[in-house]
Amino acid sequence: MDTTRLIIVAVGGQGNLLSSKVLGEAALLSNTPVRMSEIHGMAQRGGVVESAIVFGDAKSTIISDGKADVFVGFEPSETLRALNRCNSDTVVISNLAPLPLFTVAIGKGVYPDIEAARELIRKKTARLIAFDGIALAKEAGNPMSLNMVLLGALIQTGKIPVTAENVKETIRTKTKKAFVDINLKAFDLGFAAAKKCG
Repeated sequence: MDTTRLIIVAVGGQGNLLSSKVLGEAALLSNTPVRMSEIHGMAQRGGVVESAIVFGDAKSTIISDGKADVFVGFEPSETLRALNRCNSDTVVISNLAPLPLFTVAIGKGVYPDIEAARELIRKKTARLIAFDGIALAKEAGNPMSLNMVLLGALIQTGKIPVTAENVKETIRTKTKKAFVDINLKAFDLGFAAAKKCG
C-alpha cells in the first residue's frame, strides 16, 4: 500500500487531537495501516498542537519538512507558519477564521495578511482549499465542531485512504453522544465546502 503523510496543525483547544483520534479509528475500520504522533507544545496556553499521521506501509510517524502529502491547518497563521512541511504536490486545507495569538491581542505582534498568506500557499503547493470553517461550525450548531468541518474537507479530497462512511461511523461511536448530530452535520458541511473549492 502506498504511504500518505498527513500533518495537522492547530492552536490548543481547537480539537486537533480529537480529529486525529477519529481519523486513526476510521483508518482501522477501513483496514488501512496507520501510525500517529502528536506534539502538544504549550497547548494549554494557546500554543501549537501538531499531529503527524502516516497511512499505509511506514515504519515511522516522522514526517520531514517538505514531505507532507496533505496538510490541514485549523488556524491561518499556523498554516502559514508550518508551510515548510509542504511541497509543490501537497494539498492544503485551511480554516480562514483567525484566532490571533496573545502577542497580537496585546499589541506586541502583527497578524499576517490572510490574502497574502493564501497567495503564498497557492504558489508553493498543488492545491489550497480554504474557507471560513468557524462559520460552518457555527452553522452546524457549535463553533467547537471546527475539527469535524475540516475532517469533512480532508475526506472530500480523496487524498487519504479512509472513507467518509468510516469517519462518520467513528464520529457516531467515539465522540460524545451529546455532540454526535452536530459533529456529523459539521463533517457534511466541510465536505460540501471542499467540493465547492474544487
